[in-house]
Parts: sequence; C-alpha cells; structure tokens
Amino acid sequence: MDALRRLFPYLRPYRAYALLSLATLTALVFLDLAIPRLIQRIIDDGIRPGNQDVVLSTAALMLLISLLSAGVAIGNNLFSVRTGEGVARDLRADLFDRIQGFSFGNLDRQRTGLLMVRLTSDVNALKHLTQISLRIGTRAPMMMVGSLLLMIQTSPPLALTLLPLLTVTSLLIGIFIFRMEPLFRVVQQKLDRLNTVLQENIAGARLARGFSRADFEIGKFDAANRDFANHSIRVMRFMSTMQPLLALCVNAGMVVVIWAGGLQAIEGTLSLGQVVAFGNYLLTMMTPLIMMTMLSNTWAAGLASARRVGEVFADPPEVQDLPGARALPEDLSPTLEMNNVRFAYASAGGDDVLHDIALAATPGQTLAILGATGAGKTSLINLIPRFYDTRAGTVRVGGEDIRTVTQRSLRKRIAIVPQEALLFSGTIRENIAYGKPDASLAEIEAAARAAQAHDFISALPEGYDSHVEARGANFSGGQKQRLSIARALLPHPDILILDDSTSAVDVETETRIQDAMALSAASRLTVVVAQRISTVLKADQIIVLEHGQIAARGSHRELLASSPIYREIYDSQLGGGLPGVRA
Repeated sequence: MDALRRLFPYLRPYRAYALLSLATLTALVFLDLAIPRLIQRIIDDGIRPGNQDVVLSTAALMLLISLLSAGVAIGNNLFSVRTGEGVARDLRADLFDRIQGFSFGNLDRQRTGLLMVRLTSDVNALKHLTQISLRIGTRAPMMMVGSLLLMIQTSPPLALTLLPLLTVTSLLIGIFIFRMEPLFRVVQQKLDRLNTVLQENIAGARLARGFSRADFEIGKFDAANRDFANHSIRVMRFMSTMQPLLALCVNAGMVVVIWAGGLQAIEGTLSLGQVVAFGNYLLTMMTPLIMMTMLSNTWAAGLASARRVGEVFADPPEVQDLPGARALPEDLSPTLEMNNVRFAYASAGGDDVLHDIALAATPGQTLAILGATGAGKTSLINLIPRFYDTRAGTVRVGGEDIRTVTQRSLRKRIAIVPQEALLFSGTIRENIAYGKPDASLAEIEAAARAAQAHDFISALPEGYDSHVEARGANFSGGQKQRLSIARALLPHPDILILDDSTSAVDVETETRIQDAMALSAASRLTVVVAQRISTVLKADQIIVLEHGQIAARGSHRELLASSPIYREIYDSQLGGGLPGVRA
C-alpha cells in the first residue's frame, strides 16, 4: 500500500471528478438495490392476487430506474475516465521530468528499455487501476454491504443459513487476491526482460545483420518471450482454477436459497416474492465479489507498477546542485583545470578509470586528448560539464569549482559533439538550432558552413527544411557528424568538446572543418578527443592517455621528440606522412 500512496497527490487536481464519480456510484448502488424489492412487489402484490395495475405500474417504475441507472453509469464512467487519464498524464510528465534530471550514473543503472516500460506500460497500469477503483473497486463493497443488510432484513434465518458459505467464499477471495500480487510481480519482471531484449535488438539491428547474428538474436528473444509466456500461463492457470470455485459458491448459495427459502415459503413464514428478492440480493452481493477476483489482476499489476514507478522517483540524481550553488559569471574566462582527479563508474565495481589527472588549458587553445579505446578519454571529458562527479580532486572552469555552480549555468557555456552523432526526427534546421531555437536562418547557415555541411544540405530538394528521420537514419555517418558539429557551433559556446566527432569524415574535410572553426576560436577553449592522430596535429596541447593516466603531454613536435607512445601512434597511422604536415 505504501507504493500506492504516491498516487494520492496526483488525485488532488481531479478530486472534483473523483467525488462526482463516487457520488454517481452511490446513486447507482441505491438504484440497483431497489430492483429486487420491486420484483418482490410485482410477485406478491401483483401476480399472486392478480392485480394488473400493480404489475404495470411497478414494471414502469423498474424501466424508469433502469434508464436512470444507464444515465448515471455513463456519467460515472466519464468521471472515472477523466480522473484516470489526468492522473496518468501528470504522473507520466513528472516521471519524464525525473528522468530528464537523472545524471549519467542513474542512466547507466536504469536501462533504456526499463525506463520506457515505466513511462508507458506501468503508467497505463496505474491509470487502469485508478479507473477500476473508482468504478468497481468502490462499487463492489457498497453493493455487498447493502445486499447483505437487505438480505438480513428480508429473512434473518435464511441469511444465517448462508453464513458458512459466505465465509468460505470470502476466504477464497482473500487467498486469491493475496496470491495474485506476487505472481503478477514476477510476470512484470519477465515483461521487463522481454522489453529490454526487444529494445536492444531494435537499436542494434544493423549490427546483428552485419555479423550475421540474426539467429542468435531470435533465440535470445524467443527465450525471453517463452519465459514471459510460461509465467503468464501460471497466472492464468491460477485464475482459471479460482473462478469456477467461486461460481460453484454462487450456485451453491442459490441452491440453499431455493431449498431453505422454498421451505419457508411453503410454511408461510416467507412470501414467494421475498424468496425471489433474497435470491436476487445474493446474486447482487456475489457478483461484485467475482468481479473483484477477475479484476484482481488489474489491482496486482497496478500495485507492481506503483512499486516500479516509485523506484524511479526514489533514485536520486547522483549529480545535484549543492545548497547555495550559484550561476557561472557571464564574463567568465573559459579556462579549464583538473587537479589530481580520480574517477570511477559505480556500475563498474568501483575501480578507478582515471588516476591523478592534472591539466590546464586557456581560452583560444585547443586541448587534444589522444589514446586507445578504453584509455579513459570520454570519461575525462564527461567530467567537464559535470555529467559525473569525481571521486577525488577538483575540476575548475573559469577558476570556479564546478561543484559550487549550478549545472544549468555550467552546461549553457559548453557544447558537446558526442561520439555517436545523434539527430532527432524533424528538419535539418530544427536539428542545427536545437541549442538555440531562436536562431535565424543566416546563423544556422553560418554554423553549417563552418561544419562543412552547407554544400550537401543545399543540394537536398528541401534544403534546410529537409526531413530528418529518427536518429538521422537517412544521412550518412559523416553527414550526421557535420550536422552535429554545426549544432554545437551555433550557440557560440565558451568551451567546445569534440569527442572523436570527425571519425566518419575524410581527412581533407576534417582539415577544412578545423580551419573554419579556428577562425572563431580566439576566445573559445576547444577540447578534442581522438584516436586518429591527424585530428590533433594542430592542437596547442596534446595529452596522451594510457590506462586512465596521463602518459605524455606537449605539442605535436614535443611529443614526437619525447614520447615513445606518441611516436608509435604517429608512425602506425602516418608513417608515410600527411600532405602539408612534417614531423
């Protein structure tokens, strides 16, 4: 129940609809409970004495009540749907906001497929839970209590005769509800696994095809799919066993009513109409019980979903603004310093991936970070915008310890072009202007020219209004990288970070991009991460990373003379020389 308490604040904005739903539900219960009494009147006061007027007038009243019940039921459904949809919309928005505030460490821990399930399936399960609770979850106990009271009023001895059967039925329902929740929790876990496998397969479809691993992926999905189906069958098997038992209880109850009630009617202690009314009240009481068991899967799924959504809200961002954090000054000089920095990923077992990193760079400089895959290059640059916090040491931008300033003000001064050039569905214009939505077309074109993207954009039929498919699927790797560079250049950041962002373009295009960016780099600090040595030749300072440590630093010429590691990289990549470059 603690997990469900999180829903209560989301009900407050819609309490008017919820109260109207409860009010219409109460009216509906009273109207439904009136029908058996009217049937009793038709039999005892109309049919038996042969009074046609009583039969017609009471039947007309039943018709009127039925029409009124239908109208009230429609209103109840509308109010409950409005409440459930509102709760789901607000919960989904808050959940999305929470995920947007996650640090990279949180996202490393919470897999994409699972977060997608939380935002979609789990929120929908809670929506259904809200709606069902306002319709049947509240109506069922009211119908049961009302029917039981009217049964006792009609014939206390007959009601007492049914007490053992009602007790057994209640115990069966309790066992059913108690067992369903853990079963559904396991089913939801299996569904999580299935969704994760599916999401990873779709994201890596090209890779699977490229390595002819389609059969392996099909097998992996089939295993997860089979596991989910097997556990779902267990739940359905349990439900299919319980429902006939409850139906048996209802039928046994009707047999008792006909037998014991019939005897009382023969003896004259009960009228025939009262026996029929009593039987109707029994059905009115037992039917909601059976409906509750049928809907207990909704309850169990909603409870499991509430726990899972609660886990997302309970996961605090690993990187947070400290109390009293201030914005970076507008006139900040974009310097960068790292002093004795150590860093480790929590998800990697806590072993340091960066050891005692110390560096400094000033405005107008290009700082290059070179190293093999796994050397720690991306880990290092992720510390600059504070995507992660250091384990030890400090990172300073403009002389300010980045832990003492707001993340928003820090990241507004930094632009990053990641290793994987990610484009959003929309237009080229919208993608380039992502960091500066109010940019003019002239500004967008200038950024595209600097990134050597203007020519291929202009060649497209729609130009800058050309459609971009999800993840930029309709552009080549080099085109996506150039569009990503244009997006980063447009806001004129104080610090520009290029994480191996020209790996998919040829050396000649890369050189033109570097020359164009150099024209506007006088007051900007540029950090370039690369594996290709041609990318870093013109850098003011080159840092060579090896196993998370700085193995060498200096300019290209200095490192050729002093660093065997750098010289080995240079010879292996450019042993034959590069046009316009001399050792």
